[in-house]
Amino acid sequence: MFRARPTQSSATRSVVVIVGIGLLLVFAKLLLIPLTFALTLSLLLLPAVSWLEKRRLSRNAAVIVASVFTCAILTVGALVLSRQVLNVAQTLPSYSANIQARIRSLHSSAVDSLQTAVDMIEDVSGNLTSNRASPKPNALPVQIVTPKSEQLSATETLIGEVLAPAAEIGVIVIFTIYMLMNWEELRHRLLLLAGMTNLNLMTRALDDATERISRYLVSQFQVNAGYGFLFGMGLFFLHVPDALLWGVIAGAIRIVPFVGTLIAMLFPLALSIAVSPSWVAPICVVVLFLVLETIAVYVVEPRLFSSRTGISSLALLASAIFWAMLWGWPGLVLSTPLTVCVVVLGRHVPQFSFLHSLLGTDAHLSPPAHVYERLLALDQAEVLAIAERYLHGHTLATLYDAVVLPVLSLSEEDRHKGVLDKTQSTFVLLSLGELVARLEGYAEGTAEDEGSARSITMDALRMPLQKEFAVVCLTAGDRAAELATMMLTQLLENGGYQTLMMKADSASDEILKVLADEKDTVIFISALPPFAFAQTRAVYQRVRTYLPENRIAVALWNAKEDGDDLLEHFRAKRPDVVLSTLAQAVKQVTAWQQATRK
Repeated sequence: MFRARPTQSSATRSVVVIVGIGLLLVFAKLLLIPLTFALTLSLLLLPAVSWLEKRRLSRNAAVIVASVFTCAILTVGALVLSRQVLNVAQTLPSYSANIQARIRSLHSSAVDSLQTAVDMIEDVSGNLTSNRASPKPNALPVQIVTPKSEQLSATETLIGEVLAPAAEIGVIVIFTIYMLMNWEELRHRLLLLAGMTNLNLMTRALDDATERISRYLVSQFQVNAGYGFLFGMGLFFLHVPDALLWGVIAGAIRIVPFVGTLIAMLFPLALSIAVSPSWVAPICVVVLFLVLETIAVYVVEPRLFSSRTGISSLALLASAIFWAMLWGWPGLVLSTPLTVCVVVLGRHVPQFSFLHSLLGTDAHLSPPAHVYERLLALDQAEVLAIAERYLHGHTLATLYDAVVLPVLSLSEEDRHKGVLDKTQSTFVLLSLGELVARLEGYAEGTAEDEGSARSITMDALRMPLQKEFAVVCLTAGDRAAELATMMLTQLLENGGYQTLMMKADSASDEILKVLADEKDTVIFISALPPFAFAQTRAVYQRVRTYLPENRIAVALWNAKEDGDDLLEHFRAKRPDVVLSTLAQAVKQVTAWQQATRK
C-alpha cells in the first residue's frame, strides 16, 4: 500500500492549517477584530502595568490605574482637539476671499469649476453658521411634515450609527482590562493547549511575540509623537492656524500605515492655501511633509521597526494591503502586529518556516549558499568579492571551513546526482582553485614556490624530512579533494610547518619506505565526501602497513558524522585521529609538534 512521505504529509497539514486560518479570519472577523485590538492595547499597556506592579501595587490595582490614566489622557486630548476643530470651523468662512484669490490665480477652466464648488460650499456653510433672516411680512412659512414612521426610521439609523462604534469601543475596553488582569492565566491556557511536548516551543514563541509587538508599539508611539511635534512646530513657524491641532492629528493618524500620513497633510495644506497671501507657505508645507516622511520612512523606521519586529519593509507594505483587503481599515491599523505573529509562527514552527523566510528580515543567503549561487551563475568576480568581505572579520581557516569546503561538498553532491553539468563543475573547481591561489600570501610571510614545494622526487622527500618535524598530505580522491588538500597545505605552510602534498596514487612503496625512516613525520590522508570513505580507508590501510609507528590523521572534510563515530568505521586498524575541519587539523599538528619537541 502506498504511504505518503513525511514531508508530503507535513506540507499537506500546513496547507490545510493555513486554509483553515484564512477561513476563520474571514468569517469570524466580527469577533476577532475587537479581540485583536484588545490584545494590541494590552501589549501596549503591559509595560506600564509591570512598572506599577514593581511599585508594590497589586495586579488589579495596577491595571485600573493604567486604564484610568490612559482614558483620562485620551479624554483630555479629545476635548482639546474638539475645541480646535470647532475653532477651525468658525474661522474658515473668513478666509473665503483669500481662497477665491488663490483660485483666480490659477487661470484654468478646471479651477473655475472648483471655484463654483467652493462658492456652493460657502453658501451652505453660511446658511449653517449665520442666523436665519427674518421672513418677509407677506411670506407664509412653509413647514414640511415628515411622516412619523420615516422620522422613527431616521432616528433609529442615527442611533445605530452612533451606538455601533461606541459598542465596539466598549467591547475593546472590556477585553483589554480583562486580558491585563488575567494575563498569566491566558498564557497558561495557551501553554496547556500546546501540550507538554510543545511547552518549550510555545513558551519561546509567546515570549518572542510579546516582546516584538510591545517593542513595536512603544517605538511606534515614540516615532509618531516625535513626528507630530516636529510637524506641528513646522506649521507654527509657517503661520498655519491651529498648528497644535494638525501636529497632534498627524502624529495620531500615522498609526494607519501609508494612508494616514497623506491624509494628515491634506488639511493643513488646504488651510495654508486659505490663509497665505502667496503660494510660498503651501509649498513649504509640502516640503516639510516630504522631509519628515523621508526621514521617518527611510531612516528612523527601518532601523527601529525592521530590527524590533523582524519584518522586512516590503513585507510591511504587502501585509498592510492584505489585512486591509481582509478586514478593512481595522486590518490596516493592525497589520503590523498581526504580521509579527505570523513571522514568529514561521520562526519557531518548522512547518511554517517559509513564512519567516518570506516576511522576515533575514533574507540574506548564507556565505556558502551565496558563493555557490554565484558559481552556478558563472560569476567569478563576485565570488572573490564575497571571500574578501568575509575575511574582514574571520580568519583564513574559518573562510575555508565555513565557506569553501561546504561549497565543494555541495558541488560534489550535485555532480554525483547528475544535476551539475560538466561546464559548471569545471567552473566551480577552477574558480575555487583561483581563490585559494590568490590567498596563498594572505598570512604574513611568503610560502615556497608551489612547484618546488610539491615535487615528488626523492630529493625533495629527503631534504626537508630529515631536518625536523614535517607533514605529508596525501589526497585520496579527485580534483575537489585535491583542492581541499591544497587548502590544508597552505594553512600549514602559513603556520611555519614543512609540508609536502601529493596524490595517494603517487605514494609508491619506495616513497613510503623513506617516510618510515622519519618517525616524527605526520601523514594526513585528505578526502572529500560523499562516496570517499571506501577509498580513504583503503589508502589508510596501505599507508599504515608501511608506516606502523608514524602518526596518521584522516581528514574527511565537512563530514556530517563526529570524528569518534568515524573512527568506529575503521574497525581494528584505526588512524590516530579523524578530523573534519581545517582548524582541527592545524590544531592537531601543533599538538603533535609540541609533543615531539618534549
